[in-house]
Amino acid sequence: MSIGLLKEAGISVPAGMVASSSEEAYAVAKQIGSKDLVVKAQVLAGGRGKGTFEGGLKGGVKIVYSPEEARDISSQMIGRKLYTKQTGEAGRICNQVFICERRYPRREYYFAITMERSYQGPVLIGSSHGGVNIEDVAAENPDAIVKEPIDIVGGIEMEQAVKVAEKMGFPPALVSEAAEIMIKLYNLFIKYDASMVEINPMVEDSSGIVMCMDAKINFDSNAAYRQKNVFKMRDWTQEDPRDRQAAKADLNYIGLDGTIGCLVNGAGLAMATMDIIKLHGGTPANFLDVGGGATAHQVTEAFKLITSDRKKLFCKALGSTALCAILVNIFGGIMRCDIIAQGIIMAVRDLDLKIPIVVRLQGTRVDDAKALIAASPLKILACDDLDEAAKMVVKLSEIISLAKEAQVDITFQLPI
Repeated sequence: MSIGLLKEAGISVPAGMVASSSEEAYAVAKQIGSKDLVVKAQVLAGGRGKGTFEGGLKGGVKIVYSPEEARDISSQMIGRKLYTKQTGEAGRICNQVFICERRYPRREYYFAITMERSYQGPVLIGSSHGGVNIEDVAAENPDAIVKEPIDIVGGIEMEQAVKVAEKMGFPPALVSEAAEIMIKLYNLFIKYDASMVEINPMVEDSSGIVMCMDAKINFDSNAAYRQKNVFKMRDWTQEDPRDRQAAKADLNYIGLDGTIGCLVNGAGLAMATMDIIKLHGGTPANFLDVGGGATAHQVTEAFKLITSDRKKLFCKALGSTALCAILVNIFGGIMRCDIIAQGIIMAVRDLDLKIPIVVRLQGTRVDDAKALIAASPLKILACDDLDEAAKMVVKLSEIISLAKEAQVDITFQLPI
């Protein structure tokens, strides 16, 4: 997808096509017409070259010398998970491979454009050390990294691009060509509301031209409304299913490894809630911000998210990361507390939750919310003070966790 965007922008890239099966890979390889080819696993993670597939194949980027070999290697990639330093133990499924012509670089460079707070705008980043982990280069030899801030209002100037190309070590005959590619990449960066464009490596090819051999592009999710074509390309098979569920419900969610689920409105309050849980000896199971105008339906979806990983449910698992309790911390400013209370009651009833739920509500129509919770036959604990609520949920989590470790399936009862 990234190579396609670069090609559309008039940037030199290797010729290649995507295949979804080994037979398709064979047909693509024959169509390209070269016996020197590269097969790249289409997995949304870095470190593919040093990764390992389930099944034992080493490396997600392989050089092959015939269409038959492309078919054989593709059959060992497609439909299998690739494990890299960035995927962790979960791995990422490989549904497609990119078959492209093999090129022979004389020199490899690193180039990127990203947003940088200290420059209050975009910055060009370059290095003569391409084709390797740029993090290692930055740590071991920071002087090898070139930085050139760009005025986001005035835009990029040829002099700036030339300066970066020269500092990166491009030969004099190729400086202008490299600078032109940098300008095209910057225009792409702005056109598509990207937050990062990374080319590793940008190369001087054996034929004497500058090419972008690989690309990683991140986009600002706030621009999704005006970058519909880009966001249509999003491949949810490469992401946590809970992230898709959260996006559908317009929730901000990040899964963590703790035992206490968090449902909060506002990112700042969510961070504070996680901090106070940690302060009192607990561990958050997630970050979840339902936003300032959450509905009862969104609250229900939020509870589904928190409990969606079935191995986190107390009565279903014996692992140390089982979900043991949930803390709801809502400040009703824009939203009404009674609507949130309705959502909580609906979610607990519909999901048949057996773990303790501590609810701290403050703000608009909080008394109505408390009345709804008090009238409910469900096992929900109300608390006015955040500190007390945090202490309570941590204590409940510890009780449930001890019962779980003892393999005792207790039923939570009120009062506790």
